[in-house]
Amino acid sequence: MPLARSLSVTSLSGLEDWDEEFDLEDAVLFEIAWEVANKVGGIYTVIQTKARLTAEEWGENYFLVGPYVESNVRTQVELIEPTNPVLKRTIDKMNASGCKVYFGRWLIEGSPYVVLIDVAFSAWSLDTWKSELWELCDIGVPWFDREANDAVLFGFLTAWLLGEYAAQSEEPPHIVAHFHEWLAGLGLILCRHRQLPVATIFTTHATLLGRYLCAGNVDFYNKLADFNVDKEAGDRQIYHRYCLERSAAHCAHVFTTVSQITAVEAEYLLMRKPDIITPNGLNVKKFSAVHEFQNLHAQSKHRIQEFVRGHFYGHLDFNLDKCLFLFIAGRYEFSNKGADIFLEALARLNYLLRVNHSDVTVIAFFIMPARTNNFNVETLKGQAVRKQLWDTAQTVKERFGKKLYESLLVGQLPDVQKIIDKEDFTIMKRAIFATQRQCQPPVCTHNMLEDSSDPILNCVRRIGLFNSAADRVKIIFHPEFLSSTSPLLPMDYEEFVRGCHLGVFPSYYEPWGYTPAECTVMGIPSISTNLSGFGCFMEEHIADPSAYGIYILDRRYQGVDESCNQLTSFLFQFCKQSRRQRIIQRNRTERLSELLDWKYLGRYYISARHMALAKAFPDTYMYEPTEPTSTSGFSYPRPASVPPSPALSRHSSPHHSEVEDNDEEERYDEDVEAEKDRKNIRQPIALPFKNKTSPLGANGNGNGDDDEN
Repeated sequence: MPLARSLSVTSLSGLEDWDEEFDLEDAVLFEIAWEVANKVGGIYTVIQTKARLTAEEWGENYFLVGPYVESNVRTQVELIEPTNPVLKRTIDKMNASGCKVYFGRWLIEGSPYVVLIDVAFSAWSLDTWKSELWELCDIGVPWFDREANDAVLFGFLTAWLLGEYAAQSEEPPHIVAHFHEWLAGLGLILCRHRQLPVATIFTTHATLLGRYLCAGNVDFYNKLADFNVDKEAGDRQIYHRYCLERSAAHCAHVFTTVSQITAVEAEYLLMRKPDIITPNGLNVKKFSAVHEFQNLHAQSKHRIQEFVRGHFYGHLDFNLDKCLFLFIAGRYEFSNKGADIFLEALARLNYLLRVNHSDVTVIAFFIMPARTNNFNVETLKGQAVRKQLWDTAQTVKERFGKKLYESLLVGQLPDVQKIIDKEDFTIMKRAIFATQRQCQPPVCTHNMLEDSSDPILNCVRRIGLFNSAADRVKIIFHPEFLSSTSPLLPMDYEEFVRGCHLGVFPSYYEPWGYTPAECTVMGIPSISTNLSGFGCFMEEHIADPSAYGIYILDRRYQGVDESCNQLTSFLFQFCKQSRRQRIIQRNRTERLSELLDWKYLGRYYISARHMALAKAFPDTYMYEPTEPTSTSGFSYPRPASVPPSPALSRHSSPHHSEVEDNDEEERYDEDVEAEKDRKNIRQPIALPFKNKTSPLGANGNGNGDDDEN
């Protein structure tokens, strides 16, 4: 009986049901990556969030393959006996031949099956396999590159697994093997060399050479066509890794990347144009009422405000109700992630706010893990002082309440001078004196091991933003991942993002960009660039991204100074918004979350798998190529209601009258605007696949012809 495909895309209002049939009864999918049940970077998030949708499509024939890491298995994987008899024979045969292969369920949404291979247990074969790699591909792996050594072991073991599975199958199987990144790429190369009955897909989430070149401060995108890729890889001592990545890209039946900007990069650096773009998605959980995520924002913002009260004790000379929280987060790549241009823009924003006598204060958080030895004593003291003040206030409040209660009991109005006695005043004065501070609030929350050479701290020293009273822009550098168990800022990342007002990610090199995507799903506006996959994706799908709280910074066609001025303009216009305008903008941003849902974006992975099956097994599956193969879909127009930015507003004066504000309230209707957006969703492309063995065509009408309605 064919496996039932359960692709729920009907939640995307405006999209028709996708009823295409594709027989997967005798097909099996192996998805292979070093980050299966092993969190290293962003690929872990891709695989983890996509697993539920893929498991619904493939059912019992979907297996993730990754490395066995005992510490991760203890907390993430339930080890069980293989349910598939062919796979059970395969694993038993490999274990009997000197390997250690485990089978279980990954305890994430969708509970997919995982096959975990202990690469360290097979390290005795490393020299033999390296020699075989040299003889087959002329790729030599140096002994000191531990990561490349792991890639060799993992590649040979995964190819062994796939070959053994094909050998143990009673009938010729239709195997799809999807390999992620160069660490898994060798398995793909070996599958093709050994001519295994496997349809192969290779996805690069970021090219190796591209990341290295951008880290070297080169004019990367303008010189893509001029790089001598072999020389550049050799100069950086990654030539063997580059060869593995490039070979995997060329050997794959289907080659994919995560964004259009990475596709251009891959075409020049890996010498192959991707067959299809497979954007990264998220599992979006919609709230039953619009105001729910706004309430979560208010709750999280209050917790951040409590931290700010402690951090700036003694210098809390600004109004927290008119304070905006901005943040940047990610790997500590100072230039690649755009921290350099963000700091420069903050210095210019500080000047603009001061000369315009703005009462808005901006606090910019830098959440980037770096080498530290402990929390900063002054930072911890601030939180202790805040807590002590709170306890003092509660004590005085209880004493005041008791005296007020007793006075009312006897029928007398309280005498305020008697209710608050000298002891209460003494307690409060001591509390006030405790908040006195001789130094400025610290910029960094931790003691840095390399303080004198740290890029962020050196830039802060250069621009002179030291959290002084005169500055309208304050900076807090938190060089550690956020955790709800932290004694300093006890919030997890998701809660922190919800409490902020704007995410700023002016990256120079960002193949996709999960951080702005997560902001969008949580209804938080963000700044991205046209050099990030997310920014390009949003420009393609939204007529006016800034109206929906997605600001796209141009870092491709203008210089650094022009980009910095544009970023400063974005930030300054955001600071001029009223509270109500920010609420409206957050509503619009949150509505875009459907664009990033795997229920929509997962179809591009489905398309890649169907394409690979058709190329590897042309007698069974058929593929009819259509254009375009990039991420076409639906597009949001510009909102018809009043725009959120004062710079684009119909008002000519900086201060709105009460009549105008009431008129604006009447003109904006959240439900009406949301319904207009849903009506403007375009029908996505139909997948051009049919199964020759199926009695019905792709449209289920029996004649194999597509419906042109």
